Amino acid sequence: MTNAIMPSTMAATRLPPLAMATPTKSEPSRFSQAIPFARRPQHLTGQYAGDVGFDPLNLASSPEKLLYYREAEVKHARLAMLAAAGWPLSELLDRPIAELVDEDFGLNLPPMVDGSDRVPSLLNGGMENVSPLFWGFCIGLTAAIDLKGIRIARYSDEDSDYLPGDYGWDPLGLYPADEEGRTRMQLAEIKHGRLGMLAITGFAAQEFVGNAGVVDETPLFFRPLFHL
Repeated sequence: MTNAIMPSTMAATRLPPLAMATPTKSEPSRFSQAIPFARRPQHLTGQYAGDVGFDPLNLASSPEKLLYYREAEVKHARLAMLAAAGWPLSELLDRPIAELVDEDFGLNLPPMVDGSDRVPSLLNGGMENVSPLFWGFCIGLTAAIDLKGIRIARYSDEDSDYLPGDYGWDPLGLYPADEEGRTRMQLAEIKHGRLGMLAITGFAAQEFVGNAGVVDETPLFFRPLFHL
């Protein structure tokens, strides 16, 4: 009886611990989360926040291209969030600021918005009225940021934890220290950025078709209720 118990006891001691037997991370589904009836693209493995397997044109056909397009998406997302906030603010504040500067300094600066309170854009026109100094500042700043991003991406090893768009810039210390908080912050940024890109495209199209500023067409969103 003792000999019969010993083999089973020895076999039990050879079993791996539970932590080793349990997988730490589930594999992504073979199907796209965005298009459930379509296969998930090969290189969209859920590595980056906001990855729902949406690449119908197969633009990210290699890991290198995925990194390149993700970097571009993050940059455009951040720019779009700034633009989506700055567009209506410029329609609200451009004319009062120009009048205030004229009264205090006598510079006789014309407002940038046109007679319909539309901001300068490719569709609205008026971009030639913007000072060349401003354009030079914008181009210089964006070139410096872009070069920094290229340098960081080029000199990061494959085993590093570099994320596209991560320039190590967090002056207010808002980026969480824990992994779960960081993932949540990355997801929030890319979602708001994608929404910003849609919003700024909608602003430009709306003003071109309606021939009126976004604030004038939808004052409910931009003015106090008692001013409507």
